Amino acid sequence: MTRWPLSYTISLVISLLAFFPVIILFALASDSVQMFDVRNLEILSNTLLLMLFTAVGAVIIGVPLALLVTYVKIPWRRFWLILLAAPLALPSYLGAFTFYAAFGPGGEIENVTGIATPALNGLFGSSLIMALYTYPFVLLSTRAALSSLDASQVYAARTLGMPLLSSIWYVVLPRIRNGIAAGTLLAAMYALSDFGTPAIMGLDTFTREIYVEYNSFGLSQAAMLSLQLLVVVGLILYLESKVKGSQEPPGRHLTFWPKRWQANLLLLTTLPIVMLAIVLPLAIFSLWLWREGTGNFDFTYALNSAYASLLAAFFAVILALPLAYAAIKGTMGRIMERVTFIGFGIPGIVMGTALIYAGLQIPFLYQTLALLILAYVLRFLPLAVGTIRSSTESLDSSLVNAARVLGASPKEAYQRITLPLTMRGIVAGGALVFLEVMRELPATLLLGPIEFETLATYLWRVYEAGYFGRAAIPGLILIFISALGLALMFSTESWNSVELNEEEQR
Repeated sequence: MTRWPLSYTISLVISLLAFFPVIILFALASDSVQMFDVRNLEILSNTLLLMLFTAVGAVIIGVPLALLVTYVKIPWRRFWLILLAAPLALPSYLGAFTFYAAFGPGGEIENVTGIATPALNGLFGSSLIMALYTYPFVLLSTRAALSSLDASQVYAARTLGMPLLSSIWYVVLPRIRNGIAAGTLLAAMYALSDFGTPAIMGLDTFTREIYVEYNSFGLSQAAMLSLQLLVVVGLILYLESKVKGSQEPPGRHLTFWPKRWQANLLLLTTLPIVMLAIVLPLAIFSLWLWREGTGNFDFTYALNSAYASLLAAFFAVILALPLAYAAIKGTMGRIMERVTFIGFGIPGIVMGTALIYAGLQIPFLYQTLALLILAYVLRFLPLAVGTIRSSTESLDSSLVNAARVLGASPKEAYQRITLPLTMRGIVAGGALVFLEVMRELPATLLLGPIEFETLATYLWRVYEAGYFGRAAIPGLILIFISALGLALMFSTESWNSVELNEEEQR
């Protein structure tokens, strides 16, 4: 009889815990008097339109930029790739906040330059901001597909007289459609689950309506809306699982060598994107800091954010270790690992709704830091699991076998061989969870203990109160933290291999 590994037992408990919020939502929604009405239809249409326009906008911006940074020989290409991918690290609610304050009558742009601008709100404003902060999903996934594409067919088409744009349209794009689709679905998923942007822009979507129902003590209706949102999220996750990567073997790399003025002109076309997505938030927060100073900002909020993030990262790593080891041991372990990914698919506002009900049933947990940390861990546990599993899979098993042959116990082999060699993945996973928790807004709004303010929730209170100038410090800190997240993300990319591959193909 095969022995049931200890990592399986621990992973089973964790996976059941990850599924717990969904069970709570079903129990809570059973008390709802209305399952679906006209109001739900309006919310559903707003949510789907936001998702659709975001996806279309992300493709329109992301695909040309991916072609630019992958195929066109431009000066400082690495710098431009990082700069154009930077909006991915910024939470979109920061962009929504600054757009709301900058545009429209009496906005900061009019105050500073005297130039009147139209107000950005509703479906158009939300879609524009979402597209600006989600196009990097499409850019990066399309770039990955382009980097491994054999350009021989493009050269053949050009030799036979096909114009450049036609060869890209008819030869390149059809072969990278899976890469584009993968990024597009991620952008759509982000639009579905985001709370801050539609709330600030005044668009009634599922996430905003759930928050309204929670504040009016309609917890059952909030749960019903959460389940309806999860159905749409589940559909997107299903479509994403059907998207397969490129099956083409790597081949000759395609490179365009434009003249200097052509390269400068191409880079100039990216300027509006950079200005709106990166420069505008920085400029608005810097303007408020210059005009109003620190605004008596209490740096305890930053410490609260860091403290909660550290705790969440620590416990996420502790739980991720057995899950990662179980996942590489066999099919059952991989299934249990996949179950924990449910938490990452659940929007923060939905996770908060479920755990509020759990807190009401267990009074000593209600509005405590422990419940908030639990929400963080359940949401971002897959980030830690993924990085630790990747580092564990790359471990040479002969080292552990050699230690065992030499008399080391399983525990000793783990402590002296496995753990040190996977420490890089453990640190990276903990850092990813830390950075995500620092920026998390909706679950913190619902579950945060009384008088426990974080950077994100303080920013939200400032927006609600209309004291925009006080958002300077927390906004700039969050942008700095987002920059750290971007640096961490690109530090895992093998730059050298890409450059070498390009050189070899010339």
